Amino acid sequence: MVVHVATPDEMRRFGAALGRVIEPGDRLLLEGPFGAGKTTFVQGLAQGLDISTPVSSPSFVIETQHQGRLRLYHVDLYRLDAIDPELRENLEEHLFGSGVTVVEWAERLPVDLRDGATLLRLSPDDEDRTRRIELTTDREAIRRVASAW
Repeated sequence: MVVHVATPDEMRRFGAALGRVIEPGDRLLLEGPFGAGKTTFVQGLAQGLDISTPVSSPSFVIETQHQGRLRLYHVDLYRLDAIDPELRENLEEHLFGSGVTVVEWAERLPVDLRDGATLLRLSPDDEDRTRRIELTTDREAIRRVASAW
């Protein structure tokens, strides 16, 4: 399924709409180049989860956590060349835990940790400033929100 968003505010609104239907254990994997809107999407998702703390990219710390309706684990793998065993164990705990985990630069995540997750591939549209989001999920509620968009 493909969704188009025209502005950063619309990206946040789309993220917030998904945040309102997200359930414990949901995993969202975000792929896309710099400037595609990954962190902007997560900011909206946090709004939909009723998180009041500011959300920014955790590029230098790898992970930040925010508490709202559910705990949000926001992971950014951009700076990693490889995932060592300790980090993998930590990722597994969050990816398969009771919170919601969002991974930016998810293409760096080992394949076995990606199985069953919702995948969002974000890309800028060359024609204008819109963003194209290619969404793949098994979750009906997420599909319903994306279809309505």
